[in-house]
Amino acid sequence: MFTHKITKLPKNTVNLDIKIPKEEISKASEKALIHLQGELAVEGFRKGKVPKDLAKKHLQKEAIYEQMLKTLLPDIYNELLKKEGLKPIANPKISLVKAKENEDWEVKIELAEKPEIKLPDYRKIVADVKAGEKKNEIWTPGKDKVKVEEKAEVKSQRLLNLILMGLFDATQFEISDLVVDEEIERRLVKLVDDVQKLGLTMEAYLKSKNLTQDKLKEQYRKEVNDIYKADFVLNEVADLEKIQVEEKDLQALFSNIKDEKERQAVQSNAYFYAGLMRKQKTLDFLIGL
Repeated sequence: MFTHKITKLPKNTVNLDIKIPKEEISKASEKALIHLQGELAVEGFRKGKVPKDLAKKHLQKEAIYEQMLKTLLPDIYNELLKKEGLKPIANPKISLVKAKENEDWEVKIELAEKPEIKLPDYRKIVADVKAGEKKNEIWTPGKDKVKVEEKAEVKSQRLLNLILMGLFDATQFEISDLVVDEEIERRLVKLVDDVQKLGLTMEAYLKSKNLTQDKLKEQYRKEVNDIYKADFVLNEVADLEKIQVEEKDLQALFSNIKDEKERQAVQSNAYFYAGLMRKQKTLDFLIGL
């Protein structure tokens, strides 16, 4: 049976250092061999009918270990989540620290937990913002009359932005670097791909934007933190106010899409669109306070 040590780190990050006895590795490797044997086809034998000794000669140890880890590590990970009461918000980062034959294996799992969020008095924040906006709408000599007579949708968007800025500034919590760094890396990979399609190098692109690699990463880090902060805060408000997306809301969305293929694509991602609709309902709730 494996043993583990848990370490809680800053920014809601958790390290799990795991030691797996060589006996357990041996048993799991045997199961992996049997699984691969069932999928192996060798000249003279049908798929799944290759003798075990022959299968061993055709299967590399790396392939057996890879198959073994696909089942062993998820089982260990899920068991530890239940045992330690962990609630990760993203895929874990798994590293093999020690993996020698006929020895105990050591594995490190890093994961990011959902931050504990303590919301401010958002009703007061909304009231204060609305009071300030109402005061600004009063025309006085020297004030730009055109600005006072802004269109309703412009006023509404500015009001919502001010409410969100006040809410986010008053809500303090930290997001694990594991989550942020993964998203930054995803953005950088996509950017490199997009830049190469344009026939440019990253150096030329950064120079055209008056950026350095470090400044770009810093910019991405702020954007990613802001996005996650918005998601967590709005979800927390939605939970407290019991804001839900009902089946009829989704059906109304689907029925408004006339193109059959587009409608099927949206229906297959109903969970994603339900999340967007819940967020919009929360924004409508805040501005309607």
